[in-house]
Amino acid sequence: MKYTQLGRSGLKVSRLVLGTMNFGPKTDEPTSHTILDAALASGLNFVDTANVYGWGDDKGRTEEIIGNWFAKDPANRDRTVLATKVYGNMAGDGEKPWPNHDRLSALNIRRAVDASLKRLKTDYIDLYQFHHVDRRTPWDEIWQAMDILIQQGKILYVGSSNHAGWHIAQANEAAARRGMLGLVSEQCLYNLAERRAEMEVIPAAEAYGAGVIAWSPLHGGLLGGAIKRAEKGDASRAADGRSADALANSAIREQVQRYEDLCDKHGLEPGEVALAWFLTRPGVTGPIVGPRTTGQLESALRAVELELTEEFLTELDAIFPGPGPSPEAFAW
Repeated sequence: MKYTQLGRSGLKVSRLVLGTMNFGPKTDEPTSHTILDAALASGLNFVDTANVYGWGDDKGRTEEIIGNWFAKDPANRDRTVLATKVYGNMAGDGEKPWPNHDRLSALNIRRAVDASLKRLKTDYIDLYQFHHVDRRTPWDEIWQAMDILIQQGKILYVGSSNHAGWHIAQANEAAARRGMLGLVSEQCLYNLAERRAEMEVIPAAEAYGAGVIAWSPLHGGLLGGAIKRAEKGDASRAADGRSADALANSAIREQVQRYEDLCDKHGLEPGEVALAWFLTRPGVTGPIVGPRTTGQLESALRAVELELTEEFLTELDAIFPGPGPSPEAFAW
C-alpha cells in the first residue's frame, strides 16, 4: 500500500479510502467485517463513513457495523484512521424530523458526535466531516463547536464534503481568525467523467492545504466497464442510477466506448485504470472505493500498483478533457 499525508496535516493515510456506504443496505455485517479485515491486512488504513449511512429507518447502522468490528479487536481501532460525517437528520423514514436535529448548529454537532461515538464504540473520531454546506449557520459557531470537540478529545481533525471552492476559502479563513487548523480535507464528486471539481474546488483545496478525497470514482459504475458488462449480460452495476442515465446519452456512451477500447488496447481493466488515474492527480489524497465483496476490494487494491504512462494519460485527457481551471474555463 502507498501512503500520503492528509492535506497539510501530519496524518498519514492510505492512497485508497475504504467507503462503507454499502455496509448494511447491500452488504451484511459478517461480509462487511471480512472486507474491513482484508482492507487492514492490505495496509489500507483510511475508513470513511457517515452517521446517516444505513439510510431510512436504518440510519446509523453502518456506524454500528464498524463499531462492532472495533469491539471484536481493539487493535483494529488503533490501526484505523476513522472518518465520519455530520449534517443529515437522523430521524427514520416514519418519524417526524424535529428542529435542531440536522445541519451544523452547535446543538446538533454536540448531539451528533456523541451518537456517532456510541455507535462506533470509540472515544474519538480522527476526521469529522461536514457532509454538506450549512448556509444558515455562521462559521464562527461551527468552528466554536469543533474547537470544543477537539479540546474534549472527541475529534482530531475537521474536513468538509460537497463544498464549493469559496466555501472552503470561507471556512478556512474563519478558522484562521480563531487560530485553528481549519479544514484538512474536502470530499467531493470527482472522476474521469466528472471533472468540474478541477475548476475551483480542487484549486481551493490545494491553496488551503486540504487533501481531496474523491467520491464516486467510477461514476456509479460507468467507468468500470459498464458497456462490456452490459453486452455480456452482467449489468448489475451498469443498470444502476448515474451509470444508466449517462449511457442513455449517445455522446457519453461514445466516450465510454472509446475509454473501454483504450483500456482493452493496453490490456487493462477500466475500473482499475479509473482508480489509478487519481494517484496521478495533484492535490488528491485518494479515491473512495466502496466494495460490496472482497473480490471488488482486491481489484481496487491492484489499482494502487498500476503505473499509467504519460502517453496513456494524454489519451485519457483526449477522451475526458475536463473543463480546465477557472477563470480560463469560462473566460478569455
